[in-house]
Amino acid sequence: MNDPAPVIVPLANFDIVAAWEKLREAPRCLFLDSALQHVRLGRYSFLTADPWRWIVAQPGDRDCLARIAELLAQFQTPTISGLPPFQGGAAGLFGYEFGAALEGVEAAKQDEFNVPQLAIGFYDVVIGVDHASGDAWLISQGFPETNKNKRIERAQQRADQFLRWLQVGVSPEEAKPPSQRQPLSVERLTPQFSTPHAGVTSSFSETAYLAAVERSVEYVRAGDIFQVNLSQRLLHPATSEPATLYRSLRTCNAAPFAAYFDMDDATLLSASPERFVQVKGRQVETRPIKGTRLRSGRPEWDMYAGGDLLASEKDRAENIMIVDLMRNDLSRVCADESVSVTELCVLEQYATVQHLVSTIVARLRDDACPLDLLPAAFPGGSITGAPKIRAMQIIAELEPTVRGPYCGSLGYIGLDGTVDLNILIRTVTAAAGWWQFPVGGGLVVQSEPRREYEETWHKAGGILQAIAAIS
Repeated sequence: MNDPAPVIVPLANFDIVAAWEKLREAPRCLFLDSALQHVRLGRYSFLTADPWRWIVAQPGDRDCLARIAELLAQFQTPTISGLPPFQGGAAGLFGYEFGAALEGVEAAKQDEFNVPQLAIGFYDVVIGVDHASGDAWLISQGFPETNKNKRIERAQQRADQFLRWLQVGVSPEEAKPPSQRQPLSVERLTPQFSTPHAGVTSSFSETAYLAAVERSVEYVRAGDIFQVNLSQRLLHPATSEPATLYRSLRTCNAAPFAAYFDMDDATLLSASPERFVQVKGRQVETRPIKGTRLRSGRPEWDMYAGGDLLASEKDRAENIMIVDLMRNDLSRVCADESVSVTELCVLEQYATVQHLVSTIVARLRDDACPLDLLPAAFPGGSITGAPKIRAMQIIAELEPTVRGPYCGSLGYIGLDGTVDLNILIRTVTAAAGWWQFPVGGGLVVQSEPRREYEETWHKAGGILQAIAAIS
């Protein structure tokens, strides 16, 4: 017997940002937001909420991946062609330390915010927008019902519920419960150090960060590693609700892999430009970013800076090292002959910076499933360094606090195996009365501590602008 078709409702004259405003009070709202639209990278946006299953885990819980895989297999459903690719399934966060634990790497000791390292919802209703055509649809699958008639009935009931929310918003009875978490006092934080930016503190003093860069370069010179990604965690007191900051962030720093994700006691606000991995059919794509220059808003200056980036042997070397790492990671679950580089060190411009980006493609082996890419390649090499395990060990040694969601991934795994996950850079975690937004960069033998420190602030520029705009 064929599975019943989902309920599909075309949405005319649809504004997905206005829809997010209506749905954001629903439990565990997730907005995968192509705020910077691009036919290849930012073609689709997705909005969902109120998952029927919620899985939360901390580092080292490998069983949760098995639970996710079992549920995806149980409710496997083919994608309906002509609609946006995410039509229900698993979506949410895979945190950095969750990935490090998969490789047996211990995390940094300080974790005062205790944000989940994995938070995945199984969503049965998804609103998808195709920005290329302007069309939008609501898709309701009827899960977790397995009885045909009950599934049809639930699919219609849930579609009606979401359509009502789009019209009048979420009622107080249906809204997420208020967070029970109390704000963290300054005294309970890892030691903080002042920065040149009002209200912003760092997990490093400037002197300590420069010394950590020097120590990282010493590891490179000693042959321990070729490259390591070092970051400083920035903090700002939360002066408004997360949605207010997200509105500002998507205006100041629009990005193709932006997102808003409510995880109960923490909310992720991302303006990520970087894709970790995409799977369509059996085809896999990853797009590591390495190499950064600031944008000024003046076309002639940006052209000069972009040319300087393209000509930089250091930045090109950083990028190529990570390309080699990602090729190796993909080969763990992909056919060896299928792994290839289709773009190498291409210049791409975003709201406040420009980057060198490369693209690697491959084909999953017949004995591998899309979820196998996580233990094979997560976290992404662009935010660890190479070799990956040793780089993560050095990160845990030198960085005072856990990274948490930062440098993890956010996105979806569809019921047909379609995958699209970002890398959580340019991302704010709103939790316990604070906005935390780490920033960092790749370090190689040619790295100059002062320049590397300044680059972290360039990368923080969009978030700092967003905060300033609402302060």
